[in-house]
Amino acid sequence: MAKQKIVVKVTMNNEKKIRKALKIAVSLSGVESASFVGSDKTQIAVTGERVDSVELANLLRKGIGYTELVSVGPVEEKKPAAAKETNPTVAPLDFTVNPYQYYYGSYGMPYYAY
Repeated sequence: MAKQKIVVKVTMNNEKKIRKALKIAVSLSGVESASFVGSDKTQIAVTGERVDSVELANLLRKGIGYTELVSVGPVEEKKPAAAKETNPTVAPLDFTVNPYQYYYGSYGMPYYAY
């Protein structure tokens, strides 16, 4: 099944309702991402596979308040215009170890048993 994008308009008055709305949106099974869209940031766009739009709207109505389904449709796949294959050259890493550098782990802080 293909990915779908669901846009839901929710009335959110304060920061607490905004966080709660996103938490409800991402709690559904199959949701891959949720983000705000629109100029006034009252719309939430949810993308994923097998996401039930009616269940999403009902949960948002129950937890937040007024909710309206704006659109449900497939996700537009963005294809790269020019597929350039460049082979980046990797510079070899040269790690040298100083053989005269010692680690005295046992000479740390004294241990006092009480």
